Amino acid sequence: MSERLVVVGGGAAGMSAASAARRTDPDREVVVLEASGHAAYGLCGLPYYVSGVVDEPESLLAYPPDHFRSRRGIDLRLNTTATRLEPRRRVVYCRVDGRESPLHYDRLVVAAGGTPARPPALGLVDPGVHTVRRLEDAVRLRGLLDSGRVRRALVVGAGSIGLEMAEALTERGVHVVVAELARQVLPILDAPLAEAVAGEVRRHGVDLRLGAAVSGLRRDPRGLRADVDGEPTAVDIVVLASGLRAESTLAAAAGASTIRSGGLVVDDRMRTSLPDVYAAGDCAAVHHLVLGRPALVPLGPAANKTGRVAGTVAAGGDARFPGLVGTAVVKVFDLAVARTGLTLAEALAEGLPAVATDAVGRSRAKYYPGAAPVSVRLVHERDGRLLGAQMVGADEGVAKRIDAAAVALQAGLDVDAVAALDLSYAPPYAPVYEPLLLAAQKAARASARVATTGEEAATSGLRGR
Repeated sequence: MSERLVVVGGGAAGMSAASAARRTDPDREVVVLEASGHAAYGLCGLPYYVSGVVDEPESLLAYPPDHFRSRRGIDLRLNTTATRLEPRRRVVYCRVDGRESPLHYDRLVVAAGGTPARPPALGLVDPGVHTVRRLEDAVRLRGLLDSGRVRRALVVGAGSIGLEMAEALTERGVHVVVAELARQVLPILDAPLAEAVAGEVRRHGVDLRLGAAVSGLRRDPRGLRADVDGEPTAVDIVVLASGLRAESTLAAAAGASTIRSGGLVVDDRMRTSLPDVYAAGDCAAVHHLVLGRPALVPLGPAANKTGRVAGTVAAGGDARFPGLVGTAVVKVFDLAVARTGLTLAEALAEGLPAVATDAVGRSRAKYYPGAAPVSVRLVHERDGRLLGAQMVGADEGVAKRIDAAAVALQAGLDVDAVAALDLSYAPPYAPVYEPLLLAAQKAARASARVATTGEEAATSGLRGR
């Protein structure tokens, strides 16, 4: 009798794990338990479906459910929630239509993803209060927008998802208020670059309120109301985008080791501390190559890669995930915003002797139509060790440039080596004075002064704000 692999979660990591397991061992029984009604869809595409850029929700599906069942031999069970785990008995309990039953496994992959943070003060259960984490969430919200009944919206949180949703709602003609408890948007950036993004958000008519607490939600006879810094604000809908927590409860409650933020600790083969239990995707704390320790970095590419490794190893094959540096890019209206590695604030919090070097270049040759400024910040140690990079610019080339920085970071290059990189040039795509190289040259000169004179690096934003 063949062994059974059970995968909890049918998102990017879960379906990658199931598919990798099937390729590794064609005879193994593979069961996927997915709590929602959809699997294998583009989670990062949800804001673009809400905005109308993507016409149909089916467009976000990598494959229809029957593809996995009939073509890949995967027993995909939708609307099935894994409720508890008994690792000694190798049993996971599943709830379907309110009824719970046990399911035996030989090996288990936990790929349950993340859950939107919902502060107790904002726990109102109301048709007007939304999170956007599942395809069903986006379909429900799109339906409200299509009905024409939404004129004012409050988005709680100014991280990547919050700003993507603010843009999507603005594109639909909704007046948007964004309330963020922190003093800046996008914690993936240091304050100087975040200020530029905040200006872009306000330029498009969004009422952005930083350092603003949302202390409660309620519905009265006049409609939905939110208390924003003690001021009642009437809105038609509220979108909660105040953070994401790892959905690690199933394995953690059974004794699996986690880091402080809740991610399941795994090794390079995605094995948790529980026997024959693996984890992948947004619920797994994987090795961060700059920090040198496990970290929770919920990103789509990492979900696919870690899922593939977990499924391969769980099915008897051999694979390893070497780690990541946390590379991300997000569209905020007309700006592309990107980062890799550590921000200056994160590096200083780790006790690293970090400084930052800022430079502004252009996306194309200055005489070529469409040339736009590109702001670059390199975070590095005083001896030149590269720790991270951030970029903001009104050009799709920002994604190309952050990828170059990510490769340099993962390869262990210092700022001198980055400054010497042989990067491409053509007027429509990049100037001779490539923005990344401008920043690296400036950082290298500062590091050289430290090496020869011992003086502090004369870079902008040394201590952050």
